[in-house]
Amino acid sequence: MATDSRDREPTPGNDGSSRDDEYADHLERSRTVWDRWSDWYGMSERDFEPMREAAIDRLALESGDRVLEIGCGPGVNFERIRTDIGESGELVAVDYSPEMIEKARERIDAHGWENVDVRRADATAVEFEEPFDAALATLSLSVMPDITRAVETVYRSLVPDSTFVVFDVRPFPDGPARVLNPFIWRFLRWYANWNPDDDVVEALEVVFDTSEIVDTYTHGTTYTVVCEKRDAV
Repeated sequence: MATDSRDREPTPGNDGSSRDDEYADHLERSRTVWDRWSDWYGMSERDFEPMREAAIDRLALESGDRVLEIGCGPGVNFERIRTDIGESGELVAVDYSPEMIEKARERIDAHGWENVDVRRADATAVEFEEPFDAALATLSLSVMPDITRAVETVYRSLVPDSTFVVFDVRPFPDGPARVLNPFIWRFLRWYANWNPDDDVVEALEVVFDTSEIVDTYTHGTTYTVVCEKRDAV
């Protein structure tokens, strides 16, 4: 079951100023890193396409649905989501990298999608005027400066009885291959500004009413989690 953490306000302790500085530094590094990779994201788009498609399948989207995507990058999921929700639905996507936003908007313009909106924003603090029927995050939550706050943003933004699907990456969760994790940690930190201090799966379990890892790939280093927000009591 979800805990009251989703309703709490950020309350820094005595080291609040230091945490704020770390948060700001992480956010700025993410902008720099993903601006740098924006021209090369096609490799990731192809390599992870089957996993992303399977994750979107788990949303069971219908025509007319309003969908939120957190950390959209250059919009690699837009076409599939747009196909599922049709012209009567709406997709709102958020990313912090200006270069990724530019690429995403170019994709929208090239297809002439009038019901896809991209916003540059910090996913831990962004607010929306209307709630969503479903939400998606692919390869994005683990690089957020505060993963729990980002998940809380999604929870607040969803209608009751809705689904949030996350596809993400992590070091080896078990087995002898864990000996390689220090190298994987360094690579992910360099490549994606991965956040080693927070745990995506744990944050989802704490905030959402139900949360389950439904698919794993490459010895568990990539995985899909399906989360549910239940009816309000």
